[in-house]
Amino acid sequence: MRLYTLSKRHFVLVFVVFFICFGLTVFVGIRGPKVIQTSAANFSLNNSKKLKPIQILSNPLSTYNQQLWLTCVVELDHQSKETSIQTSFPMTVKVDGVAQDGTTKYIHNKVHNRTRTLTCAGVKCAEIIVAHLGYLNYTRYTVTVGFEHLEHSIKEMNFTWKTYDPAFSRLEIWFRFVFVVLTFIVTCLFAHSLRKFSMRDWGIEQKWMSILLPLLLLYNDPFFPLSFLVNSWLPGMLDDLFQSVFLCALLLFWLCVYHGIRVQGERKCLTFYLPKFFIVGLLWLASVTLGIWQTVNELHDPMYQYRVDTGNFQGMKIFFMVVAAVYILYLLFLIVRACSELRHMPYVDLRLKFLTALTFVVLVISIIILYLRFGAQVLQDNFVAELSAHYQNSAEFLSFYGLLNFYLYTLAFVYSPSKNALYESQLKDNPAFSMLNDSDDDVIYGSDYEEMPLQNGQAIRAKYKEESDSD
Repeated sequence: MRLYTLSKRHFVLVFVVFFICFGLTVFVGIRGPKVIQTSAANFSLNNSKKLKPIQILSNPLSTYNQQLWLTCVVELDHQSKETSIQTSFPMTVKVDGVAQDGTTKYIHNKVHNRTRTLTCAGVKCAEIIVAHLGYLNYTRYTVTVGFEHLEHSIKEMNFTWKTYDPAFSRLEIWFRFVFVVLTFIVTCLFAHSLRKFSMRDWGIEQKWMSILLPLLLLYNDPFFPLSFLVNSWLPGMLDDLFQSVFLCALLLFWLCVYHGIRVQGERKCLTFYLPKFFIVGLLWLASVTLGIWQTVNELHDPMYQYRVDTGNFQGMKIFFMVVAAVYILYLLFLIVRACSELRHMPYVDLRLKFLTALTFVVLVISIIILYLRFGAQVLQDNFVAELSAHYQNSAEFLSFYGLLNFYLYTLAFVYSPSKNALYESQLKDNPAFSMLNDSDDDVIYGSDYEEMPLQNGQAIRAKYKEESDSD
């Protein structure tokens, strides 16, 4: 691996290049457009006293808007300024699509009824998500909202449309396309560098990189432009599936590497891989189940949210947190044991230090991004339909893709074979040079680097001199 041939100066340069590339990605995101654009909704109040239906017509939309939210903020009258209200009330929603020719078609040919909670502190109340559409089939939508059993102290209702900014959608297309091309190039170069070596000679890091790089290609989603060409939920579902598979494969990579470095012999499937696949598989199953659960329910009900089915969601959340805690404890155990047992072995110690340092940097940056995005509520009951509306700028979105892509590119560079790796392996097959080369390898990162090669060379020359004198 090129890792063995890098000096301290080269390692510093690798980290500097990593931070520069990641910084450029964040800078592009900061200069980019906002993710979510908002517009006030114009509505008309019907004279019906039973449901008090409000018909709201959206602005013209395109596939670049990706998704659509309708939110409502209730404003109380001045008499309730010092009061706090938290009450539940039924709300009805009916969504109709308006095609380009002006014809109206039913999206969900029925009126959906859900219970919502109104939480107010002072005059204004917390925002309520009225409806959410995961993909757009029509140029405009008409949403009919009905309220029941609300108090007369409500002064006004402010409705707002939220969609993805088309400028951000175009930036996302180009951003993903660039990373798809870069990942394809890195994958081909990495595979080309290993072509002369048998797979049994690959290190465990090289084997995993040959798996992670193709999965990174799917993580960047080369099929993402289909979301703007096909009016279907399938491209979005594939994107979520690719992301969950790559992230879980990355988690499995960390477990296998920190354990596999200590186990240099045969790694049996039953004792080595099965426990790791079981833990990470549960995490993958939970994430995919939540994604499919959300998508399927939203297809049938635009008012659906996780909090509507609180019992099942809380059970899934507890299950996910328990499995995640088991994974973290297991990973920490493997890291501590590997570092304690192998810290005096020159080659293995270098592999552990590099992977741990780079992974630690990536995790710290990820935690900072999550905190800046969600604040202290990162572990509270956030939901998919609401999270997407909390992006403030493109940097918060692009930083995740840039961080993981550059992390894998850096690992691929360091774990690829060095230029003279094949030359060294051929020399070791020659008995006349085996002692000299083995001794050089043993002391590259040792303290006797200056004197050991000289001693070995003198021994070989003395041996040949004795043979010539005897002749």
